[in-house]
Amino acid sequence: MNSKDTPKKKSLKKEILELLRFVLIVLAVVIPIRIFVAQPFIVNGESMVPTLANGDYLIIDEVSYRTGDPERGDVVVFRDPTKHNRFLIKRIIGLPGETIEINGSRVTIMDSGELIQLNEDYLNGNFSSYGTWKLGENEYFAMGDNRQRSLDSRSWGVLPGDLIVGKTFLRLFPLAHFAFHPGEVSAQEIETLIEV
Repeated sequence: MNSKDTPKKKSLKKEILELLRFVLIVLAVVIPIRIFVAQPFIVNGESMVPTLANGDYLIIDEVSYRTGDPERGDVVVFRDPTKHNRFLIKRIIGLPGETIEINGSRVTIMDSGELIQLNEDYLNGNFSSYGTWKLGENEYFAMGDNRQRSLDSRSWGVLPGDLIVGKTFLRLFPLAHFAFHPGEVSAQEIETLIEV
């Protein structure tokens, strides 16, 4: 063995070990974040148009609902109540203990004796549905913003809270629509109290 080859071999071995160490550190940081904190999600379909478009690349916050509950107006990702291996994205409309009534395109909510009507400026056109749903403990009512093209709580019923994965945190792509908390509205923005 030539003595000149030895330093090169040691240098290559050292570089490989450094690269391996770097990869292990990255994996030790990235994997727990991906599993416990946030996950990527690609919008599939038009049920949330105009708020979110087909193909939008989102990052979902998985931590917020460990310390708090979903609120009216949150855009959430959850396991499909009819096919648990599929994920859907919709907006929270009704909260546990409320009664949701849809009459044509008007959504009314009864909560502890108060009557609330929703003013949903984010909707894509008019829709026409009818029905009443009573939500139990840890049950939510979720609908897409494109009501005419959304299969949601109106068709499959209430959304159990344990199926909710998280809420939208970031829209990464397309870059022209980059946004933190895309589609977020507060309950105060969409609720009108009706005197009974």
